Amino acid sequence: MDLKQIVILALQASVLATVFGFGLNTVPADLRYLFRQSGLLVRSLVSVFVVMPVVAVLLVRLFHFQPTVAIALVALAISPVPPLLPRREMKAGADRAYGLGLMALLSLVAIVVAPLALKILALIVEQPLAMAPASIARIVLVMTVVPLGAGMAIRAMRPTLAHSIEKPVALVAKVLLPPAVLALLIVTAPAIWALVLGGGLIAMVVFLIVGLAVGHVMGGPDPHQSIVLALSTATRHPAIALSIATANFPEQRVGAAIVLFTILALLVAIPYLAWQRRHLTTDDLRFMRGGRSKIPTR
Repeated sequence: MDLKQIVILALQASVLATVFGFGLNTVPADLRYLFRQSGLLVRSLVSVFVVMPVVAVLLVRLFHFQPTVAIALVALAISPVPPLLPRREMKAGADRAYGLGLMALLSLVAIVVAPLALKILALIVEQPLAMAPASIARIVLVMTVVPLGAGMAIRAMRPTLAHSIEKPVALVAKVLLPPAVLALLIVTAPAIWALVLGGGLIAMVVFLIVGLAVGHVMGGPDPHQSIVLALSTATRHPAIALSIATANFPEQRVGAAIVLFTILALLVAIPYLAWQRRHLTTDDLRFMRGGRSKIPTR
């Protein structure tokens, strides 16, 4: 096992611990929340599964990016379920129930929609694209559905245990993530620099900014909900995107492009979150300092 494989395993372990930690704090009512707001539910699905793939195709068609960038954009566009976002959303004062419920919903819908979207995009970009639905389902299940469900099960059956392991699980996620991302950045630095010179950085920043804007508008006037949908629309799951890209174009080294996008997603969101925080009330900020999100009365 080489250094790169070790780094990827550490990154995956951090993601699993993070999602498991979400499960330890999730109750069934959080998952049902989105289904009681049909308008928000439809807007969320359209924003994530329809608008962003269209944006990716337009970018690829209008600008002549190098193949690695084009492949990465298309793969990212149909790879929802950002696993680290609920924590960022909640820290920004987002609706906790909406964030967790949307993550779970996107995970389940992606199992069906991602393979279908792949076939549609193959016709649009005029290139053969395919990946076994079982492969996509396996990634989504292992990285999101199973750890989230396991955390929820422990909370429901052994709440005392859930409370006692919550902090150690969060610590594992926090300790593993920064060095793993830094090491991956160092390993892929030359390829990332080539992408920057080839226009990849501009393409991804445009994709992210459009995603934040679309999600913000589709999320509605409530900032607690618009934060959730903005981040969920702009950000994608790197593991799913990498699997789709390598399955269809094994000769292209798209790993660096996925790493670049993941880092840019963290950076581009900073000014948006700062802007949103200025719209929060004193009561919202009090909830944030207490480590909780303000959840509208339902």
